[in-house]
Amino acid sequence: MIPVYETAFLNTAIGRSGKMPGVSLIVRWAVLAIVAVLAFTTTAHAQRGAVAGGTISAVQIQGNVRAERETIRSYLQLKEGQPYDAAAADRSLKALFGTGLFSDVVIEMQGSTLVIKVTENPIINRVAFEGNNKIDDDKLRDEVQSRARQVFTRARVQSDVERILTIYRRSGRYNASVEPKIINLEQGRVDLVFEINEGDVTGIKRITFVGNEAFGDGTLRGKIRTAESAWWRFLSSDDRFDPDRLNLDRELLRKFYLSEGYADFRVVSAVAELSPDRDGFFLTFTISEGERYKFGEVDVSTRFPGLDVDVLKTYLPMSEGDWYDATDVEKTIATLTDIVGALGYAFVEVRPNIRRNKDNKTVDVNFEVQEGPRVYVERINISGNTRTLDKVIRREFRLAEGDAFSSAKLRRSQERLRALGFFEKVDISAAPGSAPDKTNLEVQVVEQSTGEISFGAGYSTTAGIVGDISVKERNLLGKGQEIRVGLSLGTLSTNIDLSFTEPYFLDRNMVAGFDIFRTSNDRQSVANYSDSSIGFALRSGWAYSEHMRQVVRYTLRQTNIYNVMPWASPVVQSQAGYTTVSEVSETIAWDTRDTRINTTKGFLLRNTLAVAGAIGTEQYARTTADAVYFQSIIDDVVISVGGSMGVVLPYNNTYIKLNNLFFLGGDNLRGFAVAGVGPRDAGTADALGGQYFYTTTTELSFPLYGIPKELGLLGKAFVDTGSLWGNQATGMGASVLDNSLMRVGTGFGVQWISPFGPIRVDYTFPIVYEPWDKTQNFRFSFGTRF
Repeated sequence: MIPVYETAFLNTAIGRSGKMPGVSLIVRWAVLAIVAVLAFTTTAHAQRGAVAGGTISAVQIQGNVRAERETIRSYLQLKEGQPYDAAAADRSLKALFGTGLFSDVVIEMQGSTLVIKVTENPIINRVAFEGNNKIDDDKLRDEVQSRARQVFTRARVQSDVERILTIYRRSGRYNASVEPKIINLEQGRVDLVFEINEGDVTGIKRITFVGNEAFGDGTLRGKIRTAESAWWRFLSSDDRFDPDRLNLDRELLRKFYLSEGYADFRVVSAVAELSPDRDGFFLTFTISEGERYKFGEVDVSTRFPGLDVDVLKTYLPMSEGDWYDATDVEKTIATLTDIVGALGYAFVEVRPNIRRNKDNKTVDVNFEVQEGPRVYVERINISGNTRTLDKVIRREFRLAEGDAFSSAKLRRSQERLRALGFFEKVDISAAPGSAPDKTNLEVQVVEQSTGEISFGAGYSTTAGIVGDISVKERNLLGKGQEIRVGLSLGTLSTNIDLSFTEPYFLDRNMVAGFDIFRTSNDRQSVANYSDSSIGFALRSGWAYSEHMRQVVRYTLRQTNIYNVMPWASPVVQSQAGYTTVSEVSETIAWDTRDTRINTTKGFLLRNTLAVAGAIGTEQYARTTADAVYFQSIIDDVVISVGGSMGVVLPYNNTYIKLNNLFFLGGDNLRGFAVAGVGPRDAGTADALGGQYFYTTTTELSFPLYGIPKELGLLGKAFVDTGSLWGNQATGMGASVLDNSLMRVGTGFGVQWISPFGPIRVDYTFPIVYEPWDKTQNFRFSFGTRF
């Protein structure tokens, strides 16, 4: 039967007379064919519509082995007795796939029966890794989501592959590949094996800078964290590509240029390109330096009545005409905030108003000291410290509950917490309190291991070969206390010690602790004897400021001089046996050095006074003082000038024994052997020590030409002077050679801060010396802790 609209079309085409006017027989048959196709399609569509609208008489589930039929039925939106609905069937299909139980699902009508055909995903029997040598199985297993006894899904496996690749990329292996293998087992189980090709470490082949005119590529490479790959960096990861480190490098470049006066500096782009063979990255920093500026007018203004701005100006580190330094501006903000706060102004805010004059290339800075919002600290909430006690954290705060809020004190509190070394991460944020003028400080910490076991090895021409092992806990029982046990064994000395330190004794900002020690020294090459000491020390110290500290110590020590050779000096032979020293000492130090190794600026002043004799066999008074000053002359060239002196005097007509006198030479006076300068027995050449000494040192430190800066090699040129004199041995059967002539040595050396520790080689020419002095041209020292 031909539908009505097809009939109308046909009638129109052939006309009412039954003929097709003006067309050929071929066209006539083509029109008849089209009409027939339309009729068949319409009839089929009508039949399918009748099925789709039919009622479901039964639901049949096929292919399920582990999944219960009722579980599958619970995801269906089609039930018996309902009409078939294609949209509901599509939603049921998606719901079943969403369970992750099935790799394939088919829903179809067979007559009036709804048939659900499922193909179940297998169960993972085990997850294994093959080919991984650099990253162990446990770390990979913690990262992947696929687990034994879970349902296997291809989507999850693909996600696991990406996770594994991410781990390898973090370790610098960008050419690593991972291929998952499926091993089919019986009962619908599979073994999932990740076959890994770790590849080589993808290092940094080259770092290039575009647009830099004021500074060379070598200088800029020394200012960023990322470094080019080199053989000596096998203990570092800085030569591996890390996108996060690349962002840090951009910021380091910005800070460097801003500190050098380039106020318009910006990093246009930082691009990392993987080489075609995927064995390294090429980093390219495109920068715009801009013009270099100097400080113009630098001033301080305030709205606080009674606050003398002239006093505040004395704390400004910069002056008009100096090269602009953004770092100095930031430090000045913190300094002025602290100073004004210390003067009793609780709510202080320092804003730098910066005006750039492009015509004369100057930057005017006005530090405006104004009253900040009146906000008080309501509560300090601490979280994340599962081991460290709350009071250990609170005592590092420069703010307490009820204090006026200060961003400078908050910043300093965060710095002090990080400096403890107890926490991997410290975050402090301010949250609204119970009132508009109150704030809560939310402190979140992530604890890290504070136990340490370290092994050391070294060699020097002074101490010979030395090896040591120490075990230390820096946060004992979560109380912030430190305990250390150490053992040092060497060819010339042995040392065993136990020390304990309480950083807040009696809940005050005062350090207290004790040391128990036993030492032995082979001094045969110096004066034909050996000695050993055993004793303990009690100490207490406190800080007057960020840079000044004082320490008081009591030491009780028993020393035995033994193994005295028959040919030793009569002075040495007369001192064989035991002596007991009971000593009280006090040390005060002012230290502003930026670092302890490769110092570039700052100074150290230190003085120690000691008195022995309350009990024991020895009675003397001793004082020592030393000072050193560091100053950078030009980029990476540092000059240091220092000196030291000491005096030890007996009282009550006593005699000072060898182990309480000074010895000079070696590390403290280059160009001379250990104990090579000072009073000496004319017959045996034994060093007898002295009561008075002084030394001076002038040293120039500079990078070696043609050597990459990042290698850490520095050249040294120095001049040392000093002398040691004064001995009570006259009249004890020995002829003593002794005078206070200044000794002078000059030389050069090379220092390398290697992955194994600092290594230094010096060659010195003694210029002024006495005939009986023992000189030494070459000195070598090497040491590390790992």
